[in-house]
Amino acid sequence: MNNQASFTLRGRNPDVLSCIANLSNDEVFTPPEFANRMLDTLAEAWAVSNNGADIWADSSVKFLDPCTKSGVFLREITKRLTEGLKKEIPDLQKRVDHILTKQVFGIGITHLTSLLARRSVYCSKFANGQHSIAKSFTSEAGNIWFERIEHNWGGTKCKFCGAPKAILDREEGIENYAYAFIHTNDIKSRIIELFGGTMQFDVIIGNPPYQMKGGAGGTSDSSIYHLFVEQAKNLEPRYLSMVIPSRWLAGGRGLDEFRKEMLNSGHLRSLTDFQDSGDAFPGVQIKGGICYFLWDVANKGTCNVTRISGGVEHYQEGRNLGEFDVFVRDERALGILRKVLAKQETSVADMVSGDTPFGIATNFKDWSEKSEKGKIGLHLINHTQRTFGFVARSVISKNVEAIDFWKVLVPKAYGAGETFPHQILGKVIVAEPPSVCTQSYLIVAPFKSSHEANSFASYYRTRLFRFLVSLRKITQDAPRSTYSWVPRQSWDKTWTDEMLYEKYGITKNEIAFINSMIRPMGETDE
Repeated sequence: MNNQASFTLRGRNPDVLSCIANLSNDEVFTPPEFANRMLDTLAEAWAVSNNGADIWADSSVKFLDPCTKSGVFLREITKRLTEGLKKEIPDLQKRVDHILTKQVFGIGITHLTSLLARRSVYCSKFANGQHSIAKSFTSEAGNIWFERIEHNWGGTKCKFCGAPKAILDREEGIENYAYAFIHTNDIKSRIIELFGGTMQFDVIIGNPPYQMKGGAGGTSDSSIYHLFVEQAKNLEPRYLSMVIPSRWLAGGRGLDEFRKEMLNSGHLRSLTDFQDSGDAFPGVQIKGGICYFLWDVANKGTCNVTRISGGVEHYQEGRNLGEFDVFVRDERALGILRKVLAKQETSVADMVSGDTPFGIATNFKDWSEKSEKGKIGLHLINHTQRTFGFVARSVISKNVEAIDFWKVLVPKAYGAGETFPHQILGKVIVAEPPSVCTQSYLIVAPFKSSHEANSFASYYRTRLFRFLVSLRKITQDAPRSTYSWVPRQSWDKTWTDEMLYEKYGITKNEIAFINSMIRPMGETDE
């Protein structure tokens, strides 16, 4: 046993868990180096809160990964405890048995990942198997549980996770992605069912699935990672640490209440934000980046933030996460934003429409290339190209009054990429009346004349306008809310950055920063 344990519990080169392919961009295997970074953050916080104590030398601490895939968190925790508990439990076999039966627990997200996790942690797909390094288990699962459960269909969707019945109501033997941890209203009772008794976990840590296929309808997916975070809190751990997409910081459909609670509770002790997900997970691109946090039930105040951009770490001590309704990721932007907001001007967001402004979907087909009596102009995207056609006025079901106003059409989405400086927003269209557009655009209206509409368009093209949008635009989508920090101006002139910088007292250093983030935009730029 001694030779086997020392071999299997120590690092190897190469580490197999650093080589396996991801299931998808939504079910990403955590690299061992990243998992250890999270565990280091946890250990530092534990020491500060416990008079310098070493969490890995405490045989009473219980850990749970409620969404284990490769088992990397459980494996690395086990390795650390095996080293840290040497003095308390000198016998290696007894020490390993204690750690694996009393301290380390996991819930597999699929049958496949549960087997992978058991191999990573127990060195055997069966916890009670011949080659398992744990010798006290009587079950094959050990403390890494998985059994198929079913979705709770409430009509066309699952009541718990929003999974579409048409896609994931599958027969036995085909994975249905009904994750046990979030498919219950009583997680404490579920834990008793899974592990055979009441459990008080000191630490919950993991990397949950990010999205549910088709959960937002049609081909649109819905976020589910926040459901794992919220459920974990219901277990009342001392610490909670998860790696999740950064888009929750400023956007995301259905994440408003989650973001509000996370930013304002005061329990976030640290937040590490990778603006490019590739810096955290090599070869994986997750729009908006990736982050991990350490939630501390005893923390009541500010949060230490580390922003990682281009591989460089920028540390900010004591950030007030609740200063705004969304989190400003780049601390260098705070001074500029505060100057603009200090004037307390009305936002242009009041002029921006909601989604599908005229009730015409992106894939609308009932339009013609030629003008006919009773038809009005239609701006649309046809085969990825901006196109102008005509549609019957009677088709319009929303914002009918805007048909006959001058308006500015702004792209609903613009792929920004991960490098700077970039454009943030796509080219506007100044649309004369009578005209409408499909769901590909939002409208800014009303304007009384071409002169007013073009004045707004000049403002939109300024770097400051797009910089303020960028603080709230974390993915390619640019809904009305992303314009909330852009103040309204008078529409009687052609606006330039020089005018705006003077108005808001933007310094030379701040201008240089804006220029480093936002590239110039001409009238013809797409």
